[in-house]
Amino acid sequence: MRAWVLAFMLLPGLAWANGKPGQFDYYVLSLSWSPNWCEIEGDARGSDQCDARHDHGWILHGLWPQYHRGWPSFCQTAERAPSRGMTAAMSDIMGSSGLAWHQWRKHGTCSGLSAPAYYALSREAYARVTRPEIFRKLTRPVKLPASVVEEAWLEANPDLEPDGITITCRDGYIQEARICLSRDLDPVPCGRDVVRDCRMRDAVFAPVR
Repeated sequence: MRAWVLAFMLLPGLAWANGKPGQFDYYVLSLSWSPNWCEIEGDARGSDQCDARHDHGWILHGLWPQYHRGWPSFCQTAERAPSRGMTAAMSDIMGSSGLAWHQWRKHGTCSGLSAPAYYALSREAYARVTRPEIFRKLTRPVKLPASVVEEAWLEANPDLEPDGITITCRDGYIQEARICLSRDLDPVPCGRDVVRDCRMRDAVFAPVR
């Protein structure tokens, strides 16, 4: 391997680099609009998350330890992996136990917490933000600027600042709302690699099923 390639790989804070559990700067609370995910890929997978009986809107994608530049992932931890019961218990706000398991492996292992504590903190973070009710009132798919979605979040959460939330898009749909929080789950400004708002003016937003 060339020396410059190795040096680049060893730079701190790269997105794919492993890290040490508990060593990070803040959290990103990632919330996914479930109907859009179902339109993009969930229906094709036959995901139970997309069954209308669940009535999912904004679900918890994950609580991610973050550096000011980049983020740790898949950390080596001495903590025990979560049981099936633990991951199943998170499906009410995460959509599936599979997502809960994946989030522990990729992000929870970097939190410095045990699996039960990480899931409890994730649930607390999810409960601390107010999810805008207006999107649950949609009766048909609409196209709207991503900035409108951000404005709705800011209106519902007066403690949030514009630089503390970002809205992402995928395949022409609104994808996620990502909110930056301190270790104590207070709103904080996002790092420069998180504040990358979707600029679409006609992103699709599907109604709750």
